This record gives sequence, structure tokens and C-alpha cells, in this order.
Amino acid sequence: MNMLTVVTFAPLLGALIILCLPKEKVKAIQTVAFIFAGISMIASLAMLPGFDRGTPDMQFIERYAWIPSFGVQYFMGVDGLSFPLVLLTTFMCVIGLIASLGIENRVKEYFFWFLVLEVGMIGVFCALDLILFYVFWELTLVPMYFLIGVWGGPRKEFAAIKFFLYTLTGSVFMLLAILALYFAGTAPHTFDMLELAKMTGGWSKNFQILVFLGLYFGMAIKIPAFPFHTWLPLAHVEAPTPISVILAAVLLKMGVYGLLRICLSLTPVGFQWFLPALVVIAVINIVYGALCAMAQTDMKKMVAYSSVNHMGYCLLGIAGMTTAGFTGAVFQMLSHGIITGALFLLVGVIYDRAHTRDISAFGGLAVKLPVFAGLMSLTAFASLGLPGLAGFIGEFLCFLGAFQTWKLAAAISVLGIIATAAFFLRMLQKVFLGKLNEKWADLPDMTTRELVSVVPLAILTVLFGVYPKWPLDLMNKTIEHMLGK
Repeated sequence: MNMLTVVTFAPLLGALIILCLPKEKVKAIQTVAFIFAGISMIASLAMLPGFDRGTPDMQFIERYAWIPSFGVQYFMGVDGLSFPLVLLTTFMCVIGLIASLGIENRVKEYFFWFLVLEVGMIGVFCALDLILFYVFWELTLVPMYFLIGVWGGPRKEFAAIKFFLYTLTGSVFMLLAILALYFAGTAPHTFDMLELAKMTGGWSKNFQILVFLGLYFGMAIKIPAFPFHTWLPLAHVEAPTPISVILAAVLLKMGVYGLLRICLSLTPVGFQWFLPALVVIAVINIVYGALCAMAQTDMKKMVAYSSVNHMGYCLLGIAGMTTAGFTGAVFQMLSHGIITGALFLLVGVIYDRAHTRDISAFGGLAVKLPVFAGLMSLTAFASLGLPGLAGFIGEFLCFLGAFQTWKLAAAISVLGIIATAAFFLRMLQKVFLGKLNEKWADLPDMTTRELVSVVPLAILTVLFGVYPKWPLDLMNKTIEHMLGK
């Protein structure tokens, strides 16, 4: 059975069924969305027993001719780098759908676009043909544009257009780089990533540098790496809560994944040439992102800037070019997705009740909302890298891997951890501790729906922090192979 096709395209079938339903049938629309996103998640979990952790090779391969005259194939497969991200995507999309049950405006269109977005994200992590990868990459653009632009906040149109133009601009350069790789390959020309990776020895340094820069530009905007990060805080603040969750948990990971899967394997000389610049960008992301987060009074904007900071750790780990650094970068992608997804859900909980996200507007809420305060404290501590929680493992491995190569950069980046601790602790103190602001005396604690969306993420945060062996075993062999070890 073609499991990757089921995982990738089950949500698309759900989206098409939703198109056929009358818009008044809200419950039916929501049910269809859950069924087909659930099928995708269950199918991805069903692949786990059959996934061989002892080999770096691609698994569950599906290959069919698509446009034979140009060597374009429907070529799908996963390994230890992509499979954990597929699992993260299918799981977070179900969590996002639970959070989406509060959407009341244009429900049919919302769930249609949500499922189309899921197809694009899963496809990016499974595609092994460059054109197929590019199609899935671009497919995420349109749903995200509408999901922010229609269901977002007061400046939703501006945020959606800025996101769209930034990402599309990067994609144009990426497409040029893909075409250059196609024509540089030996005849018959191919877009097959695995075949192209075998040809890199025959390409000149200048060619690899130019192609790398084209690819990197597209990836850096998605990550987002400094100075292409400015679309992210605005998009996060204006996006509805479930879309902020998906944006942070999955969409940002596409950039880091592309850096490892395509830039490193297809332009290794260009990648090595860029490493000194990459480590500088990583340090700026970490320190500048944390300082920007510290300056925010809006909780959602603070968490958005913390994503800039946390993606910096991924770049720092990659720049180290060590097994520990690469492992840390991939683990950081998983842990950041889970933790920051939970943080955005929790910020949405308080905003739904108080209709404000201003940190200084609250005070003493731990007395009235003990469950909310407990979950927010757990996820905040995980995000700042407290040992015993998932956030620590990724950050520790990124620093361990980077320190061997870039000692000064790793030392400076520690300032980011201090700043992250400072802004999260300040938020917890101002919102939950001290005298209760009587204005919020009647706020109710979390509902069952909110708990169902957040508690699984909290459990995974603790589980991966205490026992990281399971996700690490999935990725170890592939990462060792990528580094030639």
C-alpha cells in the first residue's frame, strides 16, 4: 500500500468533500475535516513499526513517471530527517483542528483551506523530486494567505500580503536554482534529488555557491533567518490562534528541512563556503530574537519573536557540522513545534476571555485560573530550556555541536538563553503572580476543548524531556550518513 500517498493526500480528499457540503452543515464540515486529518495521522503512526531505524536509506519509496519528457517524477520517500517531521505535521494539524472548533465565520472555506495547507506541508517533507518539492512548497502559500487574510486580526490583509510577497520572492530564486541543477546534471537530465546528489563532484565551486545562494534565499525567508524575519511577528499576531500554531509548529520547519535536505546534499561546497555567514546569522537570530521578545508587551508577539530565537538554535547546530549539532537541530524542530504550538494555544485561551494580550493588563491570575497557570508555566519553562523538559535537549545538543567548531559564537549565543529566561519569567510574574486584578475576577478556567488541544502537547513536552531516546533513535542513522560518518 502506498502509505505516503495516503498520509499526504487524505486531507485533500477531505477538502474536496467539504467543497461539496452546504455551508450551513457546520458539524458535518468539522467532522469530515477531523476524519481525513485523522486518517493522515493514523496512517503516519502506522508507518512507525515498519520504519527501520538502523538504516539511513529512504524508506516507503513511491516512484511514478509524472512528466517523462522532462524527467519529472512523482517520487516520495522518508528517512530519519523527514519522517519525524511528517509525524509532527499530522499530529499538529489534528491539534490545530481541535483549536479551530471555535471558528464561527465562513467555516466551510476555513476547513477547506486548512486541509489544503496540510497537504502542502506533508508533501514538502516527503517529496524527493525537486519539481514535486517545489509544487508542495508553493501549495502552502495560497491557503496560508487566505487563512491569515480572511480570519485574522485587524491588520490581517497587510500581514497576509507581506507573508505572500516575502515567500513568493524567495521561491522565485529557489526555482532558478532548481533549473540550474537540472541543466547542470548529466544527460538524461533529472530533478531526482538522490541522483543529483551523486553528481555534485563534477560541479565547480562558483556554480555551487550561486545555486546555494538561490536555494538559501527561499529557505531563509521560511525559517525565518535574519534579516528576512520581519514578516513573522506580524503574521503570527494577525493570524487566528490555530493558524499561528501551524505556522510556528510546521511551516518554519520547512526552511530548516530544506537547508539540510537540499542545500547540504546538492551544493555541499556552497554550503561549506557559507558556514561562517550562517553562524553569524544564527547568533543574530538567537540574541536579537530574544531581545526583541523581551521588548514586547503583547504576549503573542513575544512568543512570535521567541520563534526567531529558537530557529537560531537550529541554524547554530547546523553550522557546527557535527552529529550532535545536526541531531540538536532536528530535535529542536520537533520540540519547538510542540512547545510553541502549546504557547500559542494558551495565549489564545486568555485572549478569548479577556480580548487583550497585554502582559501588564493582568496580575494574580494563578488564583482564578490554576489549570491555565500551570500549563502556561510548564510550556514557558520548556521554551526557556529547563532541564527535564523537551526544550532543553535540542538546545543542549545544538550548543554541544556548535561549540566544537564555533566556540565564540556558542558563548555569545548563551546570552539568548538568559534573555529568553528573563522575558518568560517576567511574563509569568506579571500575568499570574501578585495581587489579582479585580477586572478579571470572573474569568473561567480552561474548557474541555482547550484542555484536549493543549494537554497532549504538555505530555509530549515532559516525555521528550525525560526520555528523548525514541525521537533520537528515529533520526540518528540518517544524520550520521549526511555527515559521512
